[in-house]
Amino acid sequence: MEIAILGLGCFWGPEIKFSKVNGVIKTEVGYCGGKNKETNYEEVCTGATGHAEVVKLDFDPNIISYEKILNYFFEFHDPTTLNSQGPDFGTQYRSEIFYLNEKQKSIAEKIITDKNLKLSGKVVTKISLVKNYCSAEEYHQRYLEKR
Repeated sequence: MEIAILGLGCFWGPEIKFSKVNGVIKTEVGYCGGKNKETNYEEVCTGATGHAEVVKLDFDPNIISYEKILNYFFEFHDPTTLNSQGPDFGTQYRSEIFYLNEKQKSIAEKIITDKNLKLSGKVVTKISLVKNYCSAEEYHQRYLEKR
């Protein structure tokens, strides 16, 4: 099992999309890249923590590669809009690939280079080492209860 952590706007839509991808075993919404080890939705929305909303994926590399996960990442959002996706605006909605090792970083760099060629250099997706990931599971449960 491997892990991918991806920021591609509000985490609800991408979580649903990734949960339907063959080889993705588990999805979890959370926050990553900020200055605090723990945070919550309300704090992240202020922009003060520096976290991005992310989807954490547990995937089976025998079924789907990290490269294919990143290809879906670019299909599931617009990587050319800075700090926004659709109607959502703020640094927490940025496009960012959080890598766990040098292999993931290298794959991400290659794919972004390829995407930039196709999109005339307009890709704003960042690549960062995973920092201060925390789950939004408590918030997720409250969201589901309201539905």
